[in-house]
Amino acid sequence: MNLTFMRWLRDADMAMLSRSVQTWYKHFDAKPDERASEVLCGAAIDLFHQGHNTQDELVTLLISRYPGPEALLINAPTSASVH
Repeated sequence: MNLTFMRWLRDADMAMLSRSVQTWYKHFDAKPDERASEVLCGAAIDLFHQGHNTQDELVTLLISRYPGPEALLINAPTSASVH
């Protein structure tokens, strides 16, 4: 069984994670979106639990992993997969 150590998130941590996601939106001049926020918040929490503890680290990693709103889109099924 693989157990990953997960730290409890304090209010200050949650505020920093929120600011990191908000900064991603500002960087790309993107309008907040529920689906995108779910992905970005989940990624920010995962990165935080991996030891990335500062807003600068999180923003840099979020921008590099998700280089724009298009990177968060779910691909539509292709005609081949519909058959």
